[in-house]
Amino acid sequence: MNNAQQSKSLEEVHASVDTMKKKGFFKKLLAFMGPAFLISVGYMDPGNWATDLAGGSQFGYALLWVLLMSNIMAVLLQSLSTRLGIVYGHDLAQACRASYPAPVNYALYFLAEIAIIATDLAEVIGMAIGLNLLFGLPVIWGIVFTFLDTFILLFLINKGMRKMEAFILALVFIIGLSFLVEMFLAKPQIGEIIKGFVPSIPNRDALYIALGIIGATVMPHNLYLHSSLVQTRKFGRSVKHIKEAIKFNLIDSILALNLAFFVNAAILILAAATFYKAGLYQVAEIQDAYKLLEPLLGSQWAPVLFAIALIAAGQSSTITGTLAGQIIMEGFVNFRIQPWVRRMITRLFAILPAIAVILIYGVAYTGKLLIFSQVVLSLQLGFAVIPLIHFVSDKQLMGRFAISLKTKIAAWLIAGTIIVLNSLLVINEIHAWLMAGQIGFWTIILLFIVLSAVVLLLLYITFVPWIKSVPLKSLKVHAQDDIDPSFQPPEYRRIAIALDFSTIDHKVLQHALALGKPQARYLLIHIVESAPAIYHGQDTADYETLKDKEVLERYAQKIRSLGYDVETKIGYGNPKVAIPKIVTGFKADVLVFGSHGHKLLKDLLFGTTINTVRHNINIPILVVRH
Repeated sequence: MNNAQQSKSLEEVHASVDTMKKKGFFKKLLAFMGPAFLISVGYMDPGNWATDLAGGSQFGYALLWVLLMSNIMAVLLQSLSTRLGIVYGHDLAQACRASYPAPVNYALYFLAEIAIIATDLAEVIGMAIGLNLLFGLPVIWGIVFTFLDTFILLFLINKGMRKMEAFILALVFIIGLSFLVEMFLAKPQIGEIIKGFVPSIPNRDALYIALGIIGATVMPHNLYLHSSLVQTRKFGRSVKHIKEAIKFNLIDSILALNLAFFVNAAILILAAATFYKAGLYQVAEIQDAYKLLEPLLGSQWAPVLFAIALIAAGQSSTITGTLAGQIIMEGFVNFRIQPWVRRMITRLFAILPAIAVILIYGVAYTGKLLIFSQVVLSLQLGFAVIPLIHFVSDKQLMGRFAISLKTKIAAWLIAGTIIVLNSLLVINEIHAWLMAGQIGFWTIILLFIVLSAVVLLLLYITFVPWIKSVPLKSLKVHAQDDIDPSFQPPEYRRIAIALDFSTIDHKVLQHALALGKPQARYLLIHIVESAPAIYHGQDTADYETLKDKEVLERYAQKIRSLGYDVETKIGYGNPKVAIPKIVTGFKADVLVFGSHGHKLLKDLLFGTTINTVRHNINIPILVVRH
């Protein structure tokens, strides 16, 4: 429990939604609701569409039971994920880092990154197809266009958790409403739907599609994400408050994931009631489904609603995929970068294979690529599920909130089912490749090495925690997070102050003077950014430069009159370059800076001087906000 206080998952929104002031069941529920709806969009992303369309068109209603089973799995696994985040106070990736040796940790991180890229690949293709269907934008340009959705994430995460959840909920509502109308138009047979919930696997192709459905539904990155998102709620740490948080998050999960189940079932039923019924058994491509909906359902609105829902699904899943990528990177390898940079890197890895496939095989191959991405997710699922089960079963870690024997048995049955299905799929696919002569000798050797490594990793994370207790190391997000009780507060003797002659200068000077003792030396810095200053530097003698020198000296005289030792320095050109040089030359102990609170677009337009400066100097910086 103590370790939970040492690091924060998604630190910028950690405990940002206060649930403690809410009274009454429904007000409390509304305060806790939200994380599962962010998770649910991953259960209805474009990858799900591809597997659901393929399953419905090829096998009618026969695979509905797979969707139901996947949903039950999802509810249980996501509830375990929330329990870990609530009780332990770390997300799943952080718990892995605290438990496993570095080689195992890096292997798990690598597999988790593959899952994120596979997820993003589905979203890229889905969004591009949706834009193509609705606006006629070529798919390859639609893929490139998806690179810009980074800015939507930037905007939402700066607006706070509740606004992000509201945006996602609006997109989920659009998806659900669209398919409600589609179902009404399709008029499916109720009796056939009921038969679809009886378990059956017609053939090997059905197994491939079924595994794709499981991978598309129970997505591994959602387990990492949910264990983090529940920590955006602020709640008490008493037994009563933790029980309350677990209960309300379970309700949130059941409501959100059943909505996702409705959407997935609606897609499969729509495919069965239209394409399978009409004898069109190979409609796995989203584009084909779009074109056939209007003639089969007799409504021009059917394909339009389909395309709108597809774009909404792709965009909403993109946002949660980015958050999941940030969580696994920070959790597994303790590496933190700006969310927009993380988004760009992930999206680039998704865009490149999508463009390559389209250039080599054509747009018609995108459906196969979507299904393949979901199978990749399913193959990675066991490596997220097994550590999760071990963690929430550990009484030393979870205390009285460790899961019961019944829940433990159910969770291991789910993990076993996933691993067995994955094994069958791998064996069948390798057998098919060998029979077709599609792989050479060295490919077989490489495949054997990779599979052996994967099996060893799976055996390690499954059985080692049972053989010996895996110690949970103290999580340190930073190099040092323990305070030496004998430490001495620093004494700042040389204090640099960056001024820009705006309304914040008064506050900056107040804070700077409060830092030093009377014997401290102060340096007032101002950077002239005019065109002559950029080109001529210290030789500049334009009006702006002369005026700035005069104002800076007036500041200095005022402070000297209060008994302080002050000197001034004018810099020229780019503040990001000039300020570090001046501060280093002055041998300052600390730099005091003013922040204007720029966000989003202003940051992009005007830049973020403070961030650049702090990377170019090795002294503390005090940032005074406007």
